[in-house]
Amino acid sequence: MMHPQFDPIAIQIGPLAVHWYGLMYLMAFMQYLALGHLRVQQPQMRAKGFVGQDIEDLLFYAVLGVILGGRLGYCFFYMPSYYLANPLDIFKVWQGGMAFHGGFLGVVVAIAWFAKKRGLHFFTVADLIAPLVPFGLAFGRIGNFINGELWGRPTNATWGMIFPQAGDQLLRHPSQLYQFGGEGVFLGIILWLYARQPREIGQTSGVFALGYGIFRFVVEYSREPDRFLGTLSLGLSMGQWLSIPMILLGIYLCNRKKS
Repeated sequence: MMHPQFDPIAIQIGPLAVHWYGLMYLMAFMQYLALGHLRVQQPQMRAKGFVGQDIEDLLFYAVLGVILGGRLGYCFFYMPSYYLANPLDIFKVWQGGMAFHGGFLGVVVAIAWFAKKRGLHFFTVADLIAPLVPFGLAFGRIGNFINGELWGRPTNATWGMIFPQAGDQLLRHPSQLYQFGGEGVFLGIILWLYARQPREIGQTSGVFALGYGIFRFVVEYSREPDRFLGTLSLGLSMGQWLSIPMILLGIYLCNRKKS
């Protein structure tokens, strides 16, 4: 199959252009609000005093965390020498460059800030929103696919998808769709079902960290490494190395004893 080569602009009215990737971010935030209001209605969340306004307030902090953390994460995880030499280019977000693991750290800071303001334990807040995240990630991967970016490695077979943006005619894995299904939809269903029952503090967050880390680590074997990095030690990609701490954190949170 040939990648459909979607027009990255979804809507254009005169000089105003709305890109598909921006729409995917909007859809991600909308699903967060919709599922979030269902989440706070669950008995174990009501018992902790959460209301719909908390979901809306958290969205503001989370958006800042995703955007700032995702951008800074890309700059300093993937191309530190370039951006240290050209710091003003950090602000050129229109040129692309966002990293999930950076956005994750940004959201961690946002949760910590909100929890401190409300006098809550960090993981009480993290457990609230953890089941809302994977479906948002799924929208992001749809955006990657529409843009024809983050394509997969060659399949070395008679099946696959040709991504002209890769600069060749090789049949490649549509790894964006693998991530959409794995760390997005599948993890989202697992986490939503798991979080419906009362859990020890931190366990829901642990399932998210563990699940995302595993799905991302596995799918990275089908995803083309960044050309300016290639594979790193032990033949692993940067995405895989950044996923290992998430897996370890998830294992710890899922198995730690209640204090």
